[in-house]
Amino acid sequence: MNLRPWALCALVAFATLGGGGVPNATATQRTETGFLDRSLALEGAEYPYQVYVPRSFSRATKWPVILTLHGGGEYGSDGIRPTVHGVAAAIRQHPERVPAIVVFPQAPADGKPGWQLDAGRAALRAVDAAIAEFSGDPARVYLTGYSAGGNGAWYLASRHPERFAAVAVACGFVTEFKGRQSGVRYPSLAPKDAADPYAAVARPLASLPIWIFHGDADNVVAVEQSRRMFAALKAAGASVQYTELPGVSHDAWTQAYDRADLFEWMLKQRRH
Repeated sequence: MNLRPWALCALVAFATLGGGGVPNATATQRTETGFLDRSLALEGAEYPYQVYVPRSFSRATKWPVILTLHGGGEYGSDGIRPTVHGVAAAIRQHPERVPAIVVFPQAPADGKPGWQLDAGRAALRAVDAAIAEFSGDPARVYLTGYSAGGNGAWYLASRHPERFAAVAVACGFVTEFKGRQSGVRYPSLAPKDAADPYAAVARPLASLPIWIFHGDADNVVAVEQSRRMFAALKAAGASVQYTELPGVSHDAWTQAYDRADLFEWMLKQRRH
């Protein structure tokens, strides 16, 4: 069939519009993938964050959602620093290991204790927004964090255990602490009158599957923080495992998130 140039152009336009003057559904419904910029407002402040969407994303599927909290070296408002280390680095190395929507919030460099105040509330709102936008499964929301983000993970999980299906913490801390890089003072996560602060934080977490990582040569956050939290969780009846990394200093998160079995374990969990 020989078509004149004008007829060929009309045929291409007709096909692009789906044959009836309506844009092709596949073209209009395609979702961006990769690391996407997002932001939200809370109490008059803007909180930038990023959301990772796998290349295989489809709205026909309900997706697990991972909330990952950065450490004290990534405080700021650029929305980018939280995607340099930790889970983001693991995704770039092995994206096939993380078939999930991943939320990377950022706590501001305002001298406040990381995720214990408004930044933690903003992180939870970012999760809600990601669930709504990217077909997330509320029964498969996972929480992880390292260093000050590990403190944040203990904080959010102990205050909102009903929101999460599993928790993974690398070199986190529970008791009062002063950030070496940030200078931020973090109050204890336990009530002031708690006889055992680790037991007080562990009790609300007893129903959650938990995996703790810590380097035995950590010179920033004492390894005793994780050892005692592990013991308290065991005493509370939690399903908890603890991996102590020999010869590893504060950077326990690199080895933790480089493990395929961490994400396999995490993504098997479901909140009932």
